[in-house]
Amino acid sequence: MAGGGTEAFPDLGEHCQNPDCKLLDFLPFTCDGCKLVFCLDHRSYKSHNCPKSDHGSRTVSICQTCSIAIETTGFDEEGIKSLLEKHEKSGDCDPNKKKKQTCPVKRCREVLTFANNLTCKDCGVKFCLKHRFPTDHVCNKKTVTNSGTSSRWNEKFMEALSLRNEKSCGRGSSVNSSRSSPSVRSF
Repeated sequence: MAGGGTEAFPDLGEHCQNPDCKLLDFLPFTCDGCKLVFCLDHRSYKSHNCPKSDHGSRTVSICQTCSIAIETTGFDEEGIKSLLEKHEKSGDCDPNKKKKQTCPVKRCREVLTFANNLTCKDCGVKFCLKHRFPTDHVCNKKTVTNSGTSSRWNEKFMEALSLRNEKSCGRGSSVNSSRSSPSVRSF
């Protein structure tokens, strides 16, 4: 048998190409680095000591000044140093970027990331999730641009809602209240 399988099904499955294993696996894995076939236990780069484990991977170096990530894929140590020096001289390297933004509420030290902050619709300031509501932070209600139109819309909506409630819209309306009991006819 060349590939694997059983006598009844010779084309089914393949043997693991790890020299210590040779297990017949009916659902084999093909390594995208070395293109060899392996079983479940030897499919990772590390488990079969793949010589091309860095195939398609990217490397990144972090600037010590501004903490920005710079891609260094394919560069040796001298090339990486020259890339970092070029970055520092480019003007993009700003030490103020290293400091992470925190919630502006007094005594709150929550670091604001892309997932844990919201911008207040009234004052336009970013806050952590704990202080996102205007009642939880000192809201100046400056009304952000475009919120003027939304606040007018909200006012119109609230006015229409109050008018709707005054008309009773099906709840305790004057038509139902005039009748003391439902009329039932007997034939």
